Amino acid sequence: MDVDEMSGRGGPPAGGSWTPGMVAEVLGISPVTLRTWAARYGVGPTLRADGRHRRYSDEDVRRLRHMRRLIDRGIRAREAAAAVFSGVDDAAPGVPAGRLVGELEQAAEDLQFASIAALLDETLDAIGAAALWADVLLPVLRGLGGRWLRGDVCYEAEWALTTEVSLALQRYVARFTAAPSERGVLVACCPDERHSLPVEILRASMAEIGIPALYLGQLVPADTLVGLAAKVDPVLVVLWSMSADTVDGPLCQRLQRRGCEVAVAGPGWEGRTVRGAPWVNDLTAALELAAARVKA
Repeated sequence: MDVDEMSGRGGPPAGGSWTPGMVAEVLGISPVTLRTWAARYGVGPTLRADGRHRRYSDEDVRRLRHMRRLIDRGIRAREAAAAVFSGVDDAAPGVPAGRLVGELEQAAEDLQFASIAALLDETLDAIGAAALWADVLLPVLRGLGGRWLRGDVCYEAEWALTTEVSLALQRYVARFTAAPSERGVLVACCPDERHSLPVEILRASMAEIGIPALYLGQLVPADTLVGLAAKVDPVLVVLWSMSADTVDGPLCQRLQRRGCEVAVAGPGWEGRTVRGAPWVNDLTAALELAAARVKA
């Protein structure tokens, strides 16, 4: 958890109704190839714009993008179509993490927002939030950090990547449900903290193992956070800070005075003594603490 926003560019036309020409262009293939795929593998358009003309839906295009990536990785078109459209996941071998890192870096550099989103969705489906973070995102983020240190300003690529990661994690978490009456964990950034991806990964990892959690997002005012904590009555508040500059000790104390159990998380809290608030700085420790509090 100690790593060091704009969506929709290049996305679907208004209404999510794609003509074959649009789809062929975004996939980088000829219209003839697109028609061949439809005829041979049944991966044609599913929408009818009128009585005669069919159009591709957003979901059609998302799956065709996935199919094209599998083909680029060496999978034959028939097997790629089966993997993507028929749910035969074992038709596509696992993609090495190093290759995923390269694909994600290139998509971010080219500001291919839809490709970033699709890669993230596929990887979350395949390996989950924790492995996505450790094996794919950390290498990409460290690479971007290295570029910054060398004077290679890459703000746009970093923005594209981090924004799409947050959106992908939101989509992923939405698939999991928890009992609405169950007390859970409140995951929050210190009010001035902008680097939130590690705790977004934490929240997604909680969802995977059935720990109910509420994540508040970035730049939430202290008064708002304290008020929300009073209303939702969490079993634990995880208060995240990436750097010492964003640590908010008084906020931690206010939450404790309200009767909240607090754990401080992230490298910003390192070396600080916070009475009654344990410090966690890795995903496993944070998950274990949250699980213990939910079960207590």
